[in-house]
Amino acid sequence: MTETPQTPLRAQRPLRVLAAMSGGVDSAVAAARAAEAGHDVTGVHLALSANPQSFRTGARGCCTIEDSRDARRAADVIGIPFYVWDLAERFREDVVEDFIAEYEAGRTPNPCLRCNEKIKFAALLDKALALGFDAVVTGHYAQVIVREDGTRELHRASDMAKDQSYVLGVLDDRQLAHAMFPLGDTVTTKEEIRAEAEERGLAVAKKPDSHDICFIADGDTQGFLADRLGKAEGDIVDESGAVLGTHEGAYGYTIGQRKGLRIGTPAPDGKPRYVLDISPVNNTVTVGPAAALDVTALTAIKPRWCGAAPSGPGTYTAQLRAHGGETEVRAELVDGTLNVSFTEPVRGVAPGQAIVLYDGTRVVGSATIATTERATAAV
Repeated sequence: MTETPQTPLRAQRPLRVLAAMSGGVDSAVAAARAAEAGHDVTGVHLALSANPQSFRTGARGCCTIEDSRDARRAADVIGIPFYVWDLAERFREDVVEDFIAEYEAGRTPNPCLRCNEKIKFAALLDKALALGFDAVVTGHYAQVIVREDGTRELHRASDMAKDQSYVLGVLDDRQLAHAMFPLGDTVTTKEEIRAEAEERGLAVAKKPDSHDICFIADGDTQGFLADRLGKAEGDIVDESGAVLGTHEGAYGYTIGQRKGLRIGTPAPDGKPRYVLDISPVNNTVTVGPAAALDVTALTAIKPRWCGAAPSGPGTYTAQLRAHGGETEVRAELVDGTLNVSFTEPVRGVAPGQAIVLYDGTRVVGSATIATTERATAAV
């Protein structure tokens, strides 16, 4: 018998679902589609800041008073109950403080991925289940496919241009069992989503997307970190250890960074230099040529699997950043550590980032990058 996968949106019975409404167009349309599919939908906006004005203002964020009002108006149009839940303290501890600590340790975190893991599909989901809801609906572009045997898989969105499965790679079986992504299973462009929102009478149809980190109000990550960690002058050196300049905090740099290095002395070959290494121990930033960024292998820790953990070595494709492409890898789980080797060298890989493994469009799982192995001698 041929297996026909289904998505939770088209469940055999109506479900009682909680729609996380950020105040943007995607989450509003997702809630509307879930209601239209016959589910009993309740909208909720997450208040993630103790002082909403301290987060992004205007129409580009997901944590402001304006956003909560936009979400409430959308819920009114859809005709569903709406509430605001205060998760500010949990968000501060699990996302904001984690973000600061990771940069202080010389790593590069992804706060959106952490928010999905700790807030939307942990704190929010746990509260939803305790209140008798069956699932949480979000506006992410990804697919949960239910097989005939009842197992669930997380897949890329039908529209690869909008796919957000990378930041959902932290979801486990239990969380997938209660997740619903109404935007992911149709080939829908953002323009079509906006047109649909307008047809539904949703005022957020023309609201700009949010791209930057929601809790950094002006988009100045370095300034945000400096305010919390303080300025700490250190050296910028080349691969030989020669001092080329100074910085005001190693936490303000990321592996692969080219701009903002403030190095007065040009490289001998006249080519740009990039950040190769960040050492919080001696507060030193090491820079060098682009070729020195080539990574051939890595180890990753804290793996989370969207299903059973892989047994033995396997060949997959991997994604290393939210808006990055795929690359072929060989991966094996050994004593809880994921060992990954690349078919072709990749650049801009930093400890703290997530690596997400795919088998075709299916998300296998994710892990946090701990160490990298470079094609050239280690810095």
